[in-house]
Amino acid sequence: MTGRAFELWRELELDAETGLLRLLGGLDFGDRHYLDAIAAELDGAGVAHEILDAREAEERWPGLRFEGRVIHHPQAGTVDAEGAVHALRTTAANRGARLLFTLPVRKLSVVSAGILAEFADGSTLTASQVVVAAGAWLSGLLGDQVRLPRLTVTEQQVFHFPRLDPSAPPWPSIVHEFGDGIYHLQGGRDGGPGDDRKIGAHYGGRVATADRRSGALDPAARAAMADYVRRWIPGCEATPRGEATCLYTSTPTEDFLLDRVGPVVVCSPCSGHGAKFTPLIGELVVDLVTGADTLPERFRLASHLSVGT
Repeated sequence: MTGRAFELWRELELDAETGLLRLLGGLDFGDRHYLDAIAAELDGAGVAHEILDAREAEERWPGLRFEGRVIHHPQAGTVDAEGAVHALRTTAANRGARLLFTLPVRKLSVVSAGILAEFADGSTLTASQVVVAAGAWLSGLLGDQVRLPRLTVTEQQVFHFPRLDPSAPPWPSIVHEFGDGIYHLQGGRDGGPGDDRKIGAHYGGRVATADRRSGALDPAARAAMADYVRRWIPGCEATPRGEATCLYTSTPTEDFLLDRVGPVVVCSPCSGHGAKFTPLIGELVVDLVTGADTLPERFRLASHLSVGT
């Protein structure tokens, strides 16, 4: 799926005449069993990679620290999120899509004609089908219409730490099986002119809702990330220059939730990794709408509900 998503990202770049991917490579290190699984997946998919020891990795990427084995796969990197949203909106509009903003859907109801959408201004719209890709708002919109698995919304925190030498070659993206699962990558647009390093924890986070979140940064989380930088990223200053919160919507298995129930197509590419697959998610959803249905079974409602709600 990652390979197909990569092809579609490149197709979008050509279509929108803009660059979206920044391929600086990727590094994984940490728990041994985790690395064995990653190496096995890369081998099975025929993805080029190499395994280094910590000393070799530190020599290749000064300013970073490692432990144990390190897996390097060069065809990895980041997506310009804001640029991708703009490209998708533009190409959709060029093909006749009507994009309506500041008009929230307050309620969806299944009716004889298909689906009735009620908007915040009191207006309504009836359609034969609807795709609901509402992120953290999904349960509130569909909970009365579709039996959903347990979806947990958490407020995550990310920090941008300045690099001591912004002119040095950029580092790869890193996934470190450490603590709550640390990831860090070049900050890109959000990292400012110095390309500050974006760092966050994949797990944890404060339980929240889409409409009730604090937006506040936890001083303890900030201090923990500063300690992490001192130990593992000595090439960065230990005081963040930027920080923000964002929402995760997670399933118990961390798999995507994609399926069709009558006129409703549920689209929740959950658990913090859906954005990487954006154009492929769109392709799968189109198939659900048109009836082609190429969806892997693991993403279906039945598969999620079988593990409990």
